[in-house]
Amino acid sequence: MTDPVAVVLGLGNPGERYAATRHNLGFLVVDRLAREVGAEFHAAGEVGRRAWTAEIRRPAGRVVLAKPRTYMNRAGRAAVALLAVHPVPPSRLVVVYDDADLELGRVRVRGEGGSGGHNGMRSLIAVLGGEGFPRVRLGVRGAGRDERELEQYVLEPFEADERPVAEGLVALGAEAVAAILDEGVQAAMNRFNGRSAAPGAAAAGEDA
Repeated sequence: MTDPVAVVLGLGNPGERYAATRHNLGFLVVDRLAREVGAEFHAAGEVGRRAWTAEIRRPAGRVVLAKPRTYMNRAGRAAVALLAVHPVPPSRLVVVYDDADLELGRVRVRGEGGSGGHNGMRSLIAVLGGEGFPRVRLGVRGAGRDERELEQYVLEPFEADERPVAEGLVALGAEAVAAILDEGVQAAMNRFNGRSAAPGAAAAGEDA
């Protein structure tokens, strides 16, 4: 079998305890991408010790979707295992994750960048030896963010009134990932940066 054209890594924590939390939006996005085409995740082969994977087809070819079986601060270990089996260049490793610095509902696509204090991204950058891989940041900063410590906040589920926006954000995030795969990072940035799943949200500037 030929190597995939891309690997999409959705960040999150394994286990039912974390399934509905803000920190697991990356999982939800890759779940949606798999579900849209009837693909299923498996813990297969050597890589299955570190990540669940599913395969989908895009116009450019085969794409591997992945969810780490490691906890967030060790996501880099899952990435190393994945890339050992499915080698792709950094430009074709797309990472999807929650961002508490972005307003709830916002999507931000970037071709590279730092961790922004996100433990999963910090782990990835450390093991991959650089920041030059595309990412889709999903804004989770709601009204209660300033009242709670970051670690507590991201490990809590969305409030009832936030859930419709969160569901829309998962859909928008999946569209952004598909755009990166099919059209490239710059085209995805042009289409999705400034967009929000929140009703009536004003367009955001490019400095976030």
